[in-house]
Amino acid sequence: MNAGIPPGGRVSGQRLARLLGEWRRRGARQGAADLAAAIRMLVLDGQLPAGTRLPAEREMAESLPVSRTTVTAALEQLRTDGLIASRRGAGSWITLPGRAGMTLPDGPAEGQGMIDLARAAQPAIPGLLAAVDAVRPRLPEEFAKLGYYEHGLPDLRERVAERYTARGLPTSPDQILITNGGHHAFVLALRLLVGPGDRVLVEQPTYPNALDAIRAVSAIPVPVPLNRDDWDLGGIEAALRQAAPRLAYLIVDFHNPTGLRLDAAGRERLGALLRRSRTPVVIDEALVEIDLDGDPLDGPPPMAAFAEDLVISIGSTSKSHWGGLRVGWVRASPELLNRLMSTRTAVDLGSPVFEQLVLAELMRDPEPALRQRRAELAVQRDVMIESLREHCPQWTVRRPAGGLCVWCELDAPVSTRIAVVAQNHGLRLAPGSRFGAQGGFERRLRLPYALPSEVLVDAVRRLGVVAAAVSGTGTFETDERLLSVT
Repeated sequence: MNAGIPPGGRVSGQRLARLLGEWRRRGARQGAADLAAAIRMLVLDGQLPAGTRLPAEREMAESLPVSRTTVTAALEQLRTDGLIASRRGAGSWITLPGRAGMTLPDGPAEGQGMIDLARAAQPAIPGLLAAVDAVRPRLPEEFAKLGYYEHGLPDLRERVAERYTARGLPTSPDQILITNGGHHAFVLALRLLVGPGDRVLVEQPTYPNALDAIRAVSAIPVPVPLNRDDWDLGGIEAALRQAAPRLAYLIVDFHNPTGLRLDAAGRERLGALLRRSRTPVVIDEALVEIDLDGDPLDGPPPMAAFAEDLVISIGSTSKSHWGGLRVGWVRASPELLNRLMSTRTAVDLGSPVFEQLVLAELMRDPEPALRQRRAELAVQRDVMIESLREHCPQWTVRRPAGGLCVWCELDAPVSTRIAVVAQNHGLRLAPGSRFGAQGGFERRLRLPYALPSEVLVDAVRRLGVVAAAVSGTGTFETDERLLSVT
């Protein structure tokens, strides 16, 4: 299993050799260009985060194995490209070129014929309007009250607790705090537990808005690259030891953007690592209900079952029910919830009662609507994958077991270029660089399948035209902060 590299960490010569694999072209005489290109791909794909210290030239030459002259020439090429920096006595470390030039639009896609694949969002779940009608008779009773429920509407807290219990984690209502969405819950945890300069461990890639929230409190993301098919638990162990993060933020159920899910054995090992380091962790469960190949109640136990005193579980209805239903929650100890509530009073004094009433009604019997939603999404996922294989056969596409997106592997590092050109074809995309703590992932593209099948077919057809039009292997940089992603 590969070990991850935290920012400021050092990659050994042997580790770099494993990451590079078969990097030299057959018959190639000038190995420096091939070595520089291979390291460049690791940087652009997020496998060597910015700040990673490279091995000394002699160690690198012995590990690959090549001549020291080849290593020196390759590093000089990377230095010229702005991908590494060096200082006498300090060695060389990974950097990324400055952002310049090309920007992507903020906000929702507008204009006739524009298809928005930057947002992993979908229309309201079946039954939402019926739930609204069902709670109307309760409104006079609520209007006679003050409307303040500091920890949330009691009925809703009970429903959320019941759902955790059904998933294998006994939970009582006093362990639930209702928030204004999952992102709000994460921001509250950051404000309580993290200060300026503190480090927060994250997956690489990860949810962009979480990275923005971490930076907003002047904290430092510590990215640990995911393996192709699983979590790099060895990398997480190394990062916990070397970086000593104040907090971790992980998505172990249908990870955004990769769609991966950590199995029970992996959760048990992760829990042991967290307990050993005493690192609190926010587990984002926004996508846990979107299990497209099974039943969410039959999945691995929630992460809190493996390290309950350290896990802060956050959830929401934005992905499973509707983005406009801004209701989320935190599951933690009553003591921690009280501390979160004290932090919250500086921001707001509670969540809207009407939305809580509606969600409590929806969660009274959640399965029929959720089953229908999952069935529709499973069809849309398969339609998108089939369309991608038809119109973009040069890309590698893996079928996720859940979530809302496919994480495409491109045949060249042109993700941002594709996103920019796609605007001229009525298509709004989020490039792979948006999901990296320090950019990168130019060989990746996240494509949500949350829209109707006929729209997805049209979108992928347009994408095929864009991919064919984009030639060469040059990369484009953009200010990812200008692109709103959900």
